[in-house]
Amino acid sequence: MFNTIEEYLDALKDEMKDADLALVQDAQADAREHLSTALAAAREKDSSLNEADALKIIVDEYGSPKETATAYQEVERRTAPSLKQTIKPRSWLARFFGVYADPRAWGALLFMLIAFVTGIIYFVWAVTGLSLSLSLMILIIGVPFTILFLLSVRGLALLEGRLVEALLGIRMPRRPSFSHQGMKLLDRLKALLTDKATWLMLVYMLVQFMLGIVYFIVIVIALSFSLTFIAIPFMQAFVREGVINWGDAHYFVPTWSAPLFILAGVLLWTIFMHIARGVGQLHGRFAKWLLVS
Repeated sequence: MFNTIEEYLDALKDEMKDADLALVQDAQADAREHLSTALAAAREKDSSLNEADALKIIVDEYGSPKETATAYQEVERRTAPSLKQTIKPRSWLARFFGVYADPRAWGALLFMLIAFVTGIIYFVWAVTGLSLSLSLMILIIGVPFTILFLLSVRGLALLEGRLVEALLGIRMPRRPSFSHQGMKLLDRLKALLTDKATWLMLVYMLVQFMLGIVYFIVIVIALSFSLTFIAIPFMQAFVREGVINWGDAHYFVPTWSAPLFILAGVLLWTIFMHIARGVGQLHGRFAKWLLVS
């Protein structure tokens, strides 16, 4: 017997205490939305019906917290992100070059490139939104503008989570966690301001700006050095002067060293792919720490 929706959500959280935090957040978001909608519909039909009696009927149809938890865990078992290496080589050489066959490495590399763009967008949006919200708060339009801005922040958090899960393979929430229907503007603003998830996303948006710049610079440097080493033997065939400059002097690369330069370029990029894969996993855990309630 549950007297309020919050009691049901707490019981559901207890039943899923060993499950992934992102899955728990999705289950609670779905349960809150369903129970709130069903409760509002029941009260429209019978205004004298109290919340506890209505919830008893609704829970019988929706399922107990244990049944709901079991259903979500079963669905998660079948649909969990499986971004992992399909081939598991045994030798150290195969493991080293096997990074090219690992989707996590390519996903992390793509995410690091995208982070440069999303970081700039997040930073501009956060700074502009906070500045306008504070400056317009003294006006009537200030409250609805601030609510819209904070809701957009929650929406960006959901979008970033989907990006992290798709490219880094880290389970993130798939449902919006904030849905309080029928609240007045001031009550909705208060709920948004007191919810730590809103401020953690703002922190993530600012940090993403700095990380995106670092990621982009590191990728450009690693790619430049790798391509330079690989291109040196080929460029020397078309350049009359030596391709290596030291002050005013130009030096030629010995012909026998051409394979070594190419190998150095390949090894450098391969090492960076391993680093990118590790950075991707660390960033995914960092995103989960901030974006999962």
